[in-house]
Amino acid sequence: METKKEELTFEAALARLEVIVKSLDSGNVPLDESLGLFEEGVSLVKLCNSRLDHAERKIKILVDGEETDFQ
Repeated sequence: METKKEELTFEAALARLEVIVKSLDSGNVPLDESLGLFEEGVSLVKLCNSRLDHAERKIKILVDGEETDFQ
């Protein structure tokens, strides 16, 4: 994949993961290519988890900030 993974949006990374899973599930991919796809998939999962963690932290900060405004 030519795009740097850090530049991918969460949605683009997830879409690429779906393509990888379908390719691996097909059983028609040679072993070396399967390993490369698996490696890319693991990297994309880490990226998605990182983005989700970041979003969760941001939401928590926003919600906590609103709660302190009302007290």
